[in-house]
Amino acid sequence: MIAHLQGRVSLKSPAYVVIDCAGVGYGVQISLNTYEKMGDAKELKLLTHLSIKEDSHTLYGFMDEEERQLFLLLIGVNGVGTNTARMILSSLKPSEIKAAIVEGNWTILKTIKGIGPKTAQRLVIDLQDKVKKTESADAFQPSSFTSPAFDEALSALITLGFNKAEAERGLLKIKQQNPDSSVEQLVKLTLKTL
Repeated sequence: MIAHLQGRVSLKSPAYVVIDCAGVGYGVQISLNTYEKMGDAKELKLLTHLSIKEDSHTLYGFMDEEERQLFLLLIGVNGVGTNTARMILSSLKPSEIKAAIVEGNWTILKTIKGIGPKTAQRLVIDLQDKVKKTESADAFQPSSFTSPAFDEALSALITLGFNKAEAERGLLKIKQQNPDSSVEQLVKLTLKTL
């Protein structure tokens, strides 16, 4: 098993990186979260997980142990493969994923591309106790997705006739892109996407 790679970055994209280790280039699949943490580093150390399937051997890379452990938990859930786990880690920060699981907030997980309601609920059911055991109780702040402005904007959209799930999904996307938006900005930007 390859536990980590340390070397020169010879190719980098948001989903894939090649690390040159003593003249051997290792192709590694990464999440957007890892890509952002890499920054402009020319040399780095990536923690890895080697996925062996009948038709492929694929390396997945992570900048920190928290993300690697979460990836391993995610792929342990029935119906969640390595690509789906990488999509989850690309859509939300590890702390946000853990908070959603611990709080039982599967509607946030459902907003991720490729995750339906059943898979989102299975993630919460299967991982809630495991995540709680790995994290101390005070490690979770109230969910970063909700705020008074978010709640007011959601209420306004429901009043305008949108169903709650649709409005919440739209608001979550807008809030991730514009975390400091006012109620009015959240409503206006979300209306453009709905």
